Amino acid sequence: MTARDQQRSHVLTRLIAQDLAVEEAAALLGLSVRQVLRLRARFLHDGPGGLVHGNRGRVSPRRVSEELRRRVIELATGCYDGANDSHLAELLAEREGITLGRVSVRRILRAAGIPSPRRRRPPRHRSRRTRMPQAGLLLQLDGSRHDWLEGRGPVLTLVGAIDDATGFVSAATFREQEDAAGYLEILRATIRRHGVPAAVYRDRAGTFEQPAGKLPAAELRLADPRLPTQVGRALAELGIRSIAAHSPQAKGRIERLWGTFQDRLVTELRLAGAADRAAANRILARHLARHNRRFVVEPANPEPAWRPVPEDLDLDAVLSFRYRRVVANDHTIRVGGIVLDLPGTAGGRGYAGRRVEVSLRLDGRIVVSDGDRRLLVARTALDPARLRSLESARPVLDAPGPSVRPAPGYPPRADHPWRRPTPGSKLAETRRQEARLTESLNS
Repeated sequence: MTARDQQRSHVLTRLIAQDLAVEEAAALLGLSVRQVLRLRARFLHDGPGGLVHGNRGRVSPRRVSEELRRRVIELATGCYDGANDSHLAELLAEREGITLGRVSVRRILRAAGIPSPRRRRPPRHRSRRTRMPQAGLLLQLDGSRHDWLEGRGPVLTLVGAIDDATGFVSAATFREQEDAAGYLEILRATIRRHGVPAAVYRDRAGTFEQPAGKLPAAELRLADPRLPTQVGRALAELGIRSIAAHSPQAKGRIERLWGTFQDRLVTELRLAGAADRAAANRILARHLARHNRRFVVEPANPEPAWRPVPEDLDLDAVLSFRYRRVVANDHTIRVGGIVLDLPGTAGGRGYAGRRVEVSLRLDGRIVVSDGDRRLLVARTALDPARLRSLESARPVLDAPGPSVRPAPGYPPRADHPWRRPTPGSKLAETRRQEARLTESLNS
């Protein structure tokens, strides 16, 4: 009997002995008079044992069987090792046909001594920023460097974008590193599927803005010196406001997204056996659809704020790497070690000495244009980011003044005949004066 059952037994004993009235017993037990009369009848018929509930100590008919418990523990410590309780419940329902709630899965695992893979820290106090009221008003951009393949392949960086109002992941892709090509790629995918966002919220990485006090290399400078980076130029041409966060906590929505992906997506990649970037991107495309169905919330205003792309805007040209080059006398230009021959004009005149714009497109094309005229469209097998890295290693073509080339060989030694002063030269006269001054000091 519990302490409450013992209290009821004591009060009912006094009630039967007529030491208490029914109303007084009801007040002491916190029950109605009718319920006290029922308990007294049960106490007189069955004794103190009649106060114990009949289901106490019985096994629930809805209890999970021991065989199913062992199966869940086997899967949780086997192929689904590392999945959290909620994700494990979803995986069991989708892949194994085992329908259990998250609470049941958690109870089974904790009873078996299996802790949660993620440690919960007490939250720090900070004011919460309310979500944007409409989808498309603010897009958070970031990249996460992590061992997504768990040693089966290279360490990759996941670059993605999430809508602030709904938590909808508009686009994401795996890259070898966090680079401008990755951000241009997710911007292109987002704009093509949904439209142009009003603003983006990002960190202060060099991909978005040039560090203070550091000028970009001459071959990376654009027409507008206020926007020295390729991503910054693309955002300005699309009319997207670029907002820099002062801390990772400021863009906490996408930071929490990385925590969810590092918990769930890693498990999905391991189950699919992904071992390279191409396979990881295929699994990511399927996972994004499931993630959005699971975690997207409704915005305060159901009317979306995505802007349509203007009809006269070439989106591929905006979301590309663009540089200025000077055409050589043989009507060629160099891009990342690749020599491009420009075709002649109808009148036989060439473009030697003229500045042209070279656009490295995300689809592998190289477009050379002179204003609105396209002079050449070529294809390359190199990734645009790889071409950009080759560009930075080449001599500067647009830099002011000639490039200085180091002299071949080694500098001559001090007693080399080339270093001996010629009689009558200024160097010989200077050395004679130094010798006379040294002699006078020694004397």
